[in-house]
Amino acid sequence: MFKVKIGGVPEHFNLPWYLTLKDGLYKKQGINLRWQDCPGGTGEMCSYLRSGEIDIAVILTEGIIKDMVNGNDCKIVQTYVSSPLIWGIHVANSALFKTPNDLRGTRAAISRKGSGSHLMAYVNAENLGWNLDLDLKFEIINDLAGGIHALTRNQADYFLWESFTTKPYVDQKILKKIGECPTPWPCFVIAVRNAFIEDHKNELKTILDIINKCTNSFKSLENIDQMISERYQQKLEDVRQWLSLTEWSQKVPDESTMLNVQRQLKSLSIIDKNLSYSELVMPI
Repeated sequence: MFKVKIGGVPEHFNLPWYLTLKDGLYKKQGINLRWQDCPGGTGEMCSYLRSGEIDIAVILTEGIIKDMVNGNDCKIVQTYVSSPLIWGIHVANSALFKTPNDLRGTRAAISRKGSGSHLMAYVNAENLGWNLDLDLKFEIINDLAGGIHALTRNQADYFLWESFTTKPYVDQKILKKIGECPTPWPCFVIAVRNAFIEDHKNELKTILDIINKCTNSFKSLENIDQMISERYQQKLEDVRQWLSLTEWSQKVPDESTMLNVQRQLKSLSIIDKNLSYSELVMPI
């Protein structure tokens, strides 16, 4: 059976992959799709794509584009979630910070360089009119658990993470959310190593057809809100709000979106050049 390795964050956005794997839909097509949880997020997945540890990544748009500009030999084959990701701006519950502007010049916890938490710290600073050279400081914390550890032990002052994922920690008064920073673009794409695309385009198309059929009907699945609530320890009302805000996609990203992401990353000095649309995207 043909083996394929795919990576993604262990969060509710990727439940469609779990459901299609649980139902054996890929194996029925002769594909042994192996899922790799990547709690370190975008930076971890970029590293795995480069090394060949995974063939496919369900990854943040801005993070993979940055890494492709820096030489990651892969392509975006479609948008996975077209709605923005809502990043919560979090501090320890005991911290005295009350607004995002109180954080100017303090230490941002990031999972690793090039991660979404790293790049969105720049977007947040730009939104607030900070000096990007003087007002941003970083502490690498690897993952969500590391971020909570760092904030509660005063090893960092704030971190940005997906708002609904962190909601249980806010409810438990471990963290405090003092603001939000939505991505100004569709949040998740599916990226694939170029060597895999060249050698296995038919298998890749089969994988995309299966996941797209699931995401197209995901919100209408019976009791899907209860399933998410139980699996990810989320309050039912939070899950329902998240579902109302989240839109999955089965389409290839358009050229204007790719140019807009690069324009904003370049304005923040995160990348120093742009790639053409054909260098970033390959429809399957």
